[in-house]
Amino acid sequence: MAPQAHSAGTEKTYLRWYNKVGYGSGDVAGNVVYALLSAFVMIYLTDTAGLNPGIIGTLMMISRLFDGFSDIIFGRLLDRTHTRLGKARPWMLGGFVGCSAMIIAIFAIPLSLGDGAKYAWFFIAYTLLNAVFYTANNIAYSALTALITKNSAERVQMGSIRFMFAFGTSLLIQSITVQGVEALGGGAEGWRAMAIIYALLGLAVNTLSAMSVRELSPEELADTGESGAVGAAHSAEAADEVSLKDSVRMLLSNKYYAIILVVFLLAQIFTAMLNMGIYFMTYVLGDAKLLGSFAWAINVPLIVGLLVTPLLVKRFGEMFRVNAWGYALAVAGRLGVVAAAYAGSIPLMLLFSAIASLGMSPLQGTLNALIAEASENTLLRHGKRIDGLMFSCTSLGVKVGGGVGTALSGWLLAASGYVGGVDVQPDSAIQMMYVMYVWLPLAANVIILLLLTRLDVERVNARLKAEAESGSQADR
Repeated sequence: MAPQAHSAGTEKTYLRWYNKVGYGSGDVAGNVVYALLSAFVMIYLTDTAGLNPGIIGTLMMISRLFDGFSDIIFGRLLDRTHTRLGKARPWMLGGFVGCSAMIIAIFAIPLSLGDGAKYAWFFIAYTLLNAVFYTANNIAYSALTALITKNSAERVQMGSIRFMFAFGTSLLIQSITVQGVEALGGGAEGWRAMAIIYALLGLAVNTLSAMSVRELSPEELADTGESGAVGAAHSAEAADEVSLKDSVRMLLSNKYYAIILVVFLLAQIFTAMLNMGIYFMTYVLGDAKLLGSFAWAINVPLIVGLLVTPLLVKRFGEMFRVNAWGYALAVAGRLGVVAAAYAGSIPLMLLFSAIASLGMSPLQGTLNALIAEASENTLLRHGKRIDGLMFSCTSLGVKVGGGVGTALSGWLLAASGYVGGVDVQPDSAIQMMYVMYVWLPLAANVIILLLLTRLDVERVNARLKAEAESGSQADR
């Protein structure tokens, strides 16, 4: 997979189609863990294991305290890793072995245990999954975007392909899990069997993904493409080891990292609220199997949008406008979902859910490319590479955002008077399900849209490169 030089004025290409598809397939692994956990862990714990949603939410929140430390630690470890497989791939491979074991453990809580032991079992497995194994795997997988190519168009393509696999996997899991659990015996036995199947599938695909690409050499990664003294200085400095203090200082001084991190947090809270759909379908719409219909309405437009995102970015010449206009459409769609939900129209809810998802798709396809741009912004301003630490925002955002969202769901359910395992819920619980499933996703999308109007990192990087080039020519 040697890099291919094209004519002057175009970017060098590094990847063939099978490298991009192989990389993207890695999100099958991530989502057999993440989609199963986020969509079904709460209803498994409340309705099968018999646990209190408020206590579960609190345990999830406590667990997240460990995550902030582990993201920084693993990002730093990745930056200092040097192996035959590269920086990221060893962590990606090893991390998912632990993910597989822990996702099985979470859905295999022995019902014979007392409640205290059940809570302890869940807390330990959940913390190890998120703070250790998922962190190592996800930071490494995301960092590959910056480590296997420097071509911005390829990074957008990788992001689009990656999230097509992600949403396809999420669609599959939301469509078949309820029926699969029933077919495998139902109850605790059915949940355990499904978790084992998903874990083995993820382990196989994660290994295939890691081995389908190779990382660029440190020398090539250090080359910013600048000429003269500026490029040489950046290459030399980028090769130096960066202290943890300096790495954190540069990370915190990068406003685009902060924006992207908050976008990740809100996107995961949005997803966590939508994953309360299993409750909304069961107790508001009266049919848990409708979750599959809504999964199709949400995920198919996302996949279609991801297919055209690279073309839109090429047409407009940047990710900035594509993402902002896309999220404007998403906000309009979520407003339609609110109106349709209170009108009691399932067809309109499905239609507006599809419109909102189509609008969200460009950001999903370009997020990793935007992080790579943010990392390049640090390189251009400081002459240092901190890719591992920069990409920690993916794992930190996914875990903390997803954890806060799921924990919030537990707290809200408990506060509403929800009773697990009964056929009819009190009115207060029904109203809370409306808040979680239709209002909070709308609020998250509005805030994300506002943040995207500030995410002009591509334009700033282009200006910095032009200034560096002008300075280099002036020194000649």
